[in-house]
Amino acid sequence: MKVLFVTNVPSPYRVKFFNELGKCCELTVLFEKKTSDERDASWKEYSFDTFNGVFLNGKSISVDMAYCPEVVSYVKEQKWDAVICSDFLSPTGMKLTGYLKRRHIPYILESDGGFASPDSFLKKALKKKAIGGADFYLSTGKSHDDYYASYGAPRDKIIRYPFSSVSEKEILSAPVSAEDKKALREKLGITEQQAILAVGQFIPRKGFDTLLNAAKYISNEVGIYFVGGSPTEEYVQLKEQYHLDNVHFVGFKKPDELKKYYMAANVFVLPTREDIWGLVINEAMAFGLPIVTTDRCLAGVELVKDGENGFIVPVEDSEALADSMNRILSDSELIRLMSENNLKKAHDHTIESMVKAHIQIFENTERN
Repeated sequence: MKVLFVTNVPSPYRVKFFNELGKCCELTVLFEKKTSDERDASWKEYSFDTFNGVFLNGKSISVDMAYCPEVVSYVKEQKWDAVICSDFLSPTGMKLTGYLKRRHIPYILESDGGFASPDSFLKKALKKKAIGGADFYLSTGKSHDDYYASYGAPRDKIIRYPFSSVSEKEILSAPVSAEDKKALREKLGITEQQAILAVGQFIPRKGFDTLLNAAKYISNEVGIYFVGGSPTEEYVQLKEQYHLDNVHFVGFKKPDELKKYYMAANVFVLPTREDIWGLVINEAMAFGLPIVTTDRCLAGVELVKDGENGFIVPVEDSEALADSMNRILSDSELIRLMSENNLKKAHDHTIESMVKAHIQIFENTERN
């Protein structure tokens, strides 16, 4: 089966998926740019092992987007069993889908997720034009279904697939014991008795200011560790203003080092104002961490059930955030239950299950 995939940049989780998908089909992936301008150097450390990765020639128009009209030539020159476009709101994606529509060539749209939201008349019209007309739409969850449908996608053409950045082998076989967590905390220099972990960039959308506000209601015996980029002055000032001696800005860590923080922590928190998915949720689940996130995190909405494997709280509600974290941290039996439930659930959302679903979708759509 010959498959053409068109996307913006070779992000680490996408390359991981493509390398697994390339084992099951003859895969070519077209990229608009070599990397995202706002990401760290680790995003450039990729290897195309099982698929043909092609960087299109084009004019950069944003941090992770370029206009590459040559995209059409790849459809003109070869016959593909499946064409998937994941950058359908970019000029390159719209150029491609416009051509496919005119030539009546079947194609599939796919993205990580989405929330339906109010748009201006013009913006909605443009999105409807870009999204409408596909043969099928690959969705990561109910909110994503609603997003597609709000721009005219027929619901009977929307197909779910499990979205993840985690491989089967990366999921822990059992929760990390209290003794092992303590040993890991000592190695990492974590002096508190328990640890809350947050991973991501210091940008307003991630809601880390809400977590800092919530930290006022957390015991000093619990450390709050932010792993990601360097904090801006706003976050440093909040820490100083509230005298948060148990808050630590760790900085960026490569996967092998980040893994140790996941295993040492007791709770994972993503206080996001909006994440169209939030792959750190998958990662934290694979390490058996209870999850606290917001109702604007699609991964949370899809994968977290209150009291079962974590809690969902309203956006920007620092007190609800603190209450959920404290509830988990104060109950060792609840931590054990949530940890076990997350390890079980993580197996349903892996790179392997994601690939399997794609191959089944391609085969079914080809027959139809």
